[in-house]
Amino acid sequence: MDIDPRRLAVLLAVHRAGGVLAAADVLRLSPSAVSQQIARLEEAIGTAVLDRQPSGAVLTRAGRVLADAAERVEAELIDARKALAALREDVTGTVVIGAFQTVIRTLLVPLVHRLEEEFPALELVIREMESEKAKAELRAGAVDLLLLEVNGGVGPGPAPRGTRDVPVLEEPWLVVMPAATPVPASTADLASLTWLGVDSDTAAHAATEHARRGLPGAPPAAHSYHDYQVALSLVSGGLGIAVVPALAVRGALPEGVRAVSLPGLGTRSLIARHRTTRSEPRTEVVTVLDAIIALAAELDADTPRPPEPARGG
Repeated sequence: MDIDPRRLAVLLAVHRAGGVLAAADVLRLSPSAVSQQIARLEEAIGTAVLDRQPSGAVLTRAGRVLADAAERVEAELIDARKALAALREDVTGTVVIGAFQTVIRTLLVPLVHRLEEEFPALELVIREMESEKAKAELRAGAVDLLLLEVNGGVGPGPAPRGTRDVPVLEEPWLVVMPAATPVPASTADLASLTWLGVDSDTAAHAATEHARRGLPGAPPAAHSYHDYQVALSLVSGGLGIAVVPALAVRGALPEGVRAVSLPGLGTRSLIARHRTTRSEPRTEVVTVLDAIIALAAELDADTPRPPEPARGG
């Protein structure tokens, strides 16, 4: 049974107006066009929806069922139009986000496209910057939202005065290694491997030091990285192993790289920081923050384990 919702609206107009002629005036259609729509509706459901009497048209039992459905559809559409109008009227302006590579690539780029559809009057500006500069820009008012990473369980400490930290995502740390390396069962199996170093101002530094701590005879770290894509390139080249967050390997891994989850590696936390004053956070900032949290939850649910390495050829 295929019921065209537009014909339900015609039936509802006939019911409210009391007849086909009156409904035609309301709908600005010809009486013939209204009658044709009713006839096609009756053909679709296999029974009459109107009992045409000299005093006007009366709904049959089937007609009443469909008219009730038409009223519910109408009410839902009215509510939807009101909600859309409110969004477009209230959520306007520009929100500047300071972030780093993995969050921009996996979270913020998809967010821009989503918000363009949901809030066309809202402009999102993404700025890649290192954390200390981003914190200064937030204090100066040049950045509205700041996304930070911290090693899970450690925390960033209290948010600076006039700001608030909001948890966005907690994800596992993974070890990335050349695909030819035997799969380890624990971090103890990594003791004889070459480790990549990582800048001390990143959350990965604390996670790496935690994983290396206690390994017997672990050699000094070779090479070093700040950006997780650089780490993956070094691993792909066979220059060592590294600890990276799950978001860094979302999608296909570089050829020749394997990502492994091991007990005890811990987690990385993503935190959004915004200003708190009498006028902030603004409506548009809260809207973007809510959208970031919702999208992060989708990504987290969608990536329970690291992807397989990309295969060449």
